[in-house]
Amino acid sequence: MSAGLRSGQVAEAAGVNIQTLRYYERRGLLAEPERSNGGHRLYGEGAITALRVIKAAQRLGFTLEEVAELLEAGRHRHGRPVAGLQARAEAKLAEVDAKIADLTTIRTALTAAVEAGCDDLTVCASSSRCPIPFTDLAEGNRHAGPSR
Repeated sequence: MSAGLRSGQVAEAAGVNIQTLRYYERRGLLAEPERSNGGHRLYGEGAITALRVIKAAQRLGFTLEEVAELLEAGRHRHGRPVAGLQARAEAKLAEVDAKIADLTTIRTALTAAVEAGCDDLTVCASSSRCPIPFTDLAEGNRHAGPSR
């Protein structure tokens, strides 16, 4: 059996806790490690890289499910084109742009409310001078369907 790194060493080197390491292993994001004669998990150096890649992808906004799909696509390409990072990064970029647009709209409304001196939500909402588009926001939610 080859020498390997124990869970604590891998977790520390990758900047995660041991529970995260084990969770990723259970989810299949990390390959199951070898075991020492005493039953301790022994990871290769590649586990540290894999953990860093997973955490970096999460910081870019990918969910663990999306990360798993990206890792799986990379493992099974076999020369065939598979929707990998490029296509998924483009889709994630579109999501980010949509969120930025929504946040910009929210920021504009909140800035107007602050500048108008709105202090009571109910009073402000019933005033024709209210800068917050309560009616527009309510209609937008009605067309979006029920919230869950």
